[in-house]
Amino acid sequence: MHEVVIIGGGVIGCLSALNLLDAGVRVTLIERGGVGREASWAGGGIVSPLYPWRYSQPISALADWSQGFYPQLAARLAEDTDIDPQVTPCGLLWLDSEEQDVALSWAAGRGKPLLSVDAEFIYRQVPVLAAGYENALWQADLANVRNPRLMAALRVALAANPHCRLLEGCADARLLIEQGRVAGVRCAGENMQADAVVLAAGAWSGEFLAELGMALPVVPVKGQMLLYKAEPGWLSSMVLCGGRYAIPRQDGHILIGSTLEHEGFDKTPTEAALNSLRASAAQLLPALAMQQPVRQWAGLRPGSPDGVPYIGEVPDYPGLWLNTGHYRNGLVLAPASCQFLADVMLGRQPIIDPAPYAVTAGRELLAG
Repeated sequence: MHEVVIIGGGVIGCLSALNLLDAGVRVTLIERGGVGREASWAGGGIVSPLYPWRYSQPISALADWSQGFYPQLAARLAEDTDIDPQVTPCGLLWLDSEEQDVALSWAAGRGKPLLSVDAEFIYRQVPVLAAGYENALWQADLANVRNPRLMAALRVALAANPHCRLLEGCADARLLIEQGRVAGVRCAGENMQADAVVLAAGAWSGEFLAELGMALPVVPVKGQMLLYKAEPGWLSSMVLCGGRYAIPRQDGHILIGSTLEHEGFDKTPTEAALNSLRASAAQLLPALAMQQPVRQWAGLRPGSPDGVPYIGEVPDYPGLWLNTGHYRNGLVLAPASCQFLADVMLGRQPIIDPAPYAVTAGRELLAG
């Protein structure tokens, strides 16, 4: 395989490109807007599913591999681009208590360093936390990545590679079909022939398969976030309760997220979400009640039925590959998903079992 076109310039598309370039493949990456400006920019960047014990083995396998790989990915990008993605292992406190037994059993079975901790530990670790928490779960090695910096670094790395072509602002991309196989992409009046096309367009992926008369069950799921600013180190660890979280950045910014809304492709920030997220911020970190948020924004997750991404070749259209449908865990799962995609595309031994991610075995695409 010598020439690949990737549709989608989020973290999945960019890391897919980087892995293929590392293997000597020439890559054209097409993005409808700007590289890294959709869900990959909008997310929180916790390098873990929010409640990892709730997820199936296929998601856990991708998450485990990615968690181990993120530090070296960040180091490589920082060296190559002078942009540090800031993978910060600040730890995470789960303040929900209802699932402690399930969570600890899950952790013991997987060798995860998850601990049950008491109030003394909680307030020693996060002194600015609201009063009243008596127990929590704690994992010290969990990190967050500053995803806007990650995407900026990936863009610089790809743009500097002589075997990569970046095409941004290409909203008219269409698949080229020749003799029953996908042979490339037409965009901006140009036919780009390729040995394979990778569809990594997140919430927009289904639009391309609809052209082929197929329905991909990946839909946009809106998430809204707030940003606050404090002194660096004011919030020392990530905290999570009731599905809402606070994430500290190295410069003192704090992310509060997030909503889960089915509003189609509408990304408009709303007053209702602002009020809800401000209430969550105050419940977790009372000092934030006296502050105005620095910013509010929204992004669209690629929601799939079970949260397991589609990674593999589309059986009825040779040459067309999917890497999409990561739902709430695109940033979490990206390193493994993209390494795995490159493995199966290039005929290498894959890092994990391909079966759960394939477009087969009960995960078929439906006739449109």
